[in-house]
Amino acid sequence: MTMGWTKSDWRAKPRVQMPDYPDPAVLRSVEAQLAKMPPLVFAGEARKLKRALGEVAEGRAFLLQGGDCAESFSEFSADNIRDTFKVLLQMAIVLTWGAKLPVVKIGRVAGQFAKPRSAPTEAVGGVELPSYRGDIINGFDFTSESRVPDPTRMLQAYTQAAASLNLLRAFSTGGFADMHRVQSWIAGFTGEADAKRYREIAGRIQDAMEFMTAAGVTSDKVHAMAAVDFYTSHEALLLEYEEALCRIDSTSGLPVAGSGHMIWIGDRTRQPNGAHVDFARGVQNPIGLKCGPSLTTDDLKVLLERLNPENEAGRVTLIARFGAGKVGDHLPRLIRAVEEEGAKVVWSCDPMHGNTIKSASGYKTRPFDSVLREVKEFFAVHKAEGTIPGGVHFEMTGQDVTECTGGVRAVTDEDLSDRYHTACDPRLNASQSLELAFLVAEELLDRRAMQKAAGM
Repeated sequence: MTMGWTKSDWRAKPRVQMPDYPDPAVLRSVEAQLAKMPPLVFAGEARKLKRALGEVAEGRAFLLQGGDCAESFSEFSADNIRDTFKVLLQMAIVLTWGAKLPVVKIGRVAGQFAKPRSAPTEAVGGVELPSYRGDIINGFDFTSESRVPDPTRMLQAYTQAAASLNLLRAFSTGGFADMHRVQSWIAGFTGEADAKRYREIAGRIQDAMEFMTAAGVTSDKVHAMAAVDFYTSHEALLLEYEEALCRIDSTSGLPVAGSGHMIWIGDRTRQPNGAHVDFARGVQNPIGLKCGPSLTTDDLKVLLERLNPENEAGRVTLIARFGAGKVGDHLPRLIRAVEEEGAKVVWSCDPMHGNTIKSASGYKTRPFDSVLREVKEFFAVHKAEGTIPGGVHFEMTGQDVTECTGGVRAVTDEDLSDRYHTACDPRLNASQSLELAFLVAEELLDRRAMQKAAGM
């Protein structure tokens, strides 16, 4: 797959959504410093994730991917990392119950610093400046100084990512992820008056936990009850950063992206002959590919061949993002193209990006009902096509923000200004995220019941 490929080949390809740094000498200095740093993740971890995603592709596991739209330097804290990790664990337990399958847990964390933008500039009060492209590139403050791309920001991003990974590894193995602890958090959510429809599932989860305890399956005896495998992911948008952290795996002799366990290519950067696809095709990590309405079946086939010529299960995850009411217009043709090629892929649903609207109060938001509708449409299309709905991909946070409307706590347009903290796109809050997990679990339960009835 990497014969004749080098990690800098992308520099000769057409590039989009990347900054032009004003001082090339500073950029080269930063790249040289990053190239000396230890990788953030290791090849063995990436291989283990690829094997787990191979199980998802075959219908023997389910994928949960979630986290911040764009990580912030100013909002970085141990508490924020803990709270988002906590909600992801709760979601995973609920989805495990619904799917009756292991759940592969991947965070949008420790690298999700850069964001593509729909326009190169933005205007406020008659003043036009370059768009904010994420803290790894430029600043959020609407000033000409802040919006200049600064390569030294990559060093701060690396440091923050390393600290995040250190904490996540501790949380994953140090007792915080104990299933009994997570189950008690779920019970706290379903104890709310408006969450009564989810109490039956929560009660069945609790019954299962109590049975395992009575049978002697406890955290001190079974390691899997007290620890989890948790992986990181981000959009590989800033290729100078990606190249600098690319390493050769000492075991296989092949290149690996050292910036995260999984990297993905965005809907705006998936040009088959573009720089981002060229970089991703050469590294051994699992690769995500965002699939929006403009993706043609011909381009999808070319991309699958370029990214996964050996047709390796777990290598490619196709992340569908169309918008509620549009899934039926686009997903079936892409599924059929994949089936025609005999390609092994994970199909995942991103119900966030196609459902962004501007509220009456002026805030960019995402209605919870639209998010849920797209998930339901995703499952319905896969049922009709006889294919596997492998996972879900959410922009969410463990914080009690008010950025998406709806949910059991009924965030309204008027509430958005209360705690609207995102630097880029609106995120589901902790309550909305867990509620959505319960609703997806219901879809998974229905799917499992139909499979059982069909003798599958």
